[in-house]
Amino acid sequence: MKAPSKHDYVKTYFTLYEYFEQEQKDGYHRGHPFDYETKTLILFFTMMMIHRISAFKSQQRWLKQHPTEVEQLGFEQIPARTTLSRRFKRLYPTLQAFIAYLGQWAAVLSPEFDNQVLIEDASLFKAQGPVWHQSDRQAGHIPEKLRHLDQDASWGKSAYHGWVYGYSLHLSCNRAGFPKLAQVETASLDESQVLEQKKEALFAFHPEAVVGDNAYFKAMRVRQWIAEEVILISPAAKWQNGKYAEAYHCFLEQAPMKDWLKCRKTTIEPVFDLFAKVLGTANNHKQLPIQRLAKVRTFLCLGVLTVQIAMIINNVFGLPLRQISSILSVLN
Repeated sequence: MKAPSKHDYVKTYFTLYEYFEQEQKDGYHRGHPFDYETKTLILFFTMMMIHRISAFKSQQRWLKQHPTEVEQLGFEQIPARTTLSRRFKRLYPTLQAFIAYLGQWAAVLSPEFDNQVLIEDASLFKAQGPVWHQSDRQAGHIPEKLRHLDQDASWGKSAYHGWVYGYSLHLSCNRAGFPKLAQVETASLDESQVLEQKKEALFAFHPEAVVGDNAYFKAMRVRQWIAEEVILISPAAKWQNGKYAEAYHCFLEQAPMKDWLKCRKTTIEPVFDLFAKVLGTANNHKQLPIQRLAKVRTFLCLGVLTVQIAMIINNVFGLPLRQISSILSVLN
């Protein structure tokens, strides 16, 4: 079986981004064109993420030391450190839209990328540096000896790691684990609130059902969504009393709802593990290598996009869908 080459990945990144650009009626940048194309920077920052190089000065130095890669990426000249920093922090909305575009585009590529059932969950990532105790944070007080503190981060609770000071990645994927949407917030933002923010983008996929844990459940939301022909499926552990609650739980026992609810954990949690491997955050409560919300948003979305591209390439080459070793070794 032929393995994908670096050329295959570079061509896929560039071609799919060009498709995405063609779909945008107004584009993402008006006026004078960028000196460095967005598709080039997305691929470059992805390579830097895989190389575990997060400092912009080090990234610029890497470009100076790798003229072949500079040519392959399409840089006419090496960007300044400040340019790399500025463009990186502005990439988040473009990456979000690109991820959503690929979620739609891939649905016609293979049944593995279908939109019938979308699964919703969030994962916490620990902020780089020390923690800011909640009492000090609420008072706006930074203790004298607290150095290199990420002041954008906030506290959230994880079922696996307990309380975490950091950020959350809110993911929508299908039953095969293929990412459809991504949103990055500080850890304290409630999953239910994020789901409400993502509703329009979720419904654009025309799913039959959206599956989430107890944090996403609201009886009123179930009623409102069913009126729009989308089923919200959740364990609804705290909603047990009353005829409507009983009817809902009876409904969950029916096929295929029972199977959809059962597949939630086995689908989305392994995908978060893939993100951690791609991002290099598999240890120490998934601690991030960078600080501040603007940069963390771009960084985490680059990880989601990398897994999307890897799965698309794997499908084309007949490889296991969740095998990411190929893209990590080729782009390293």
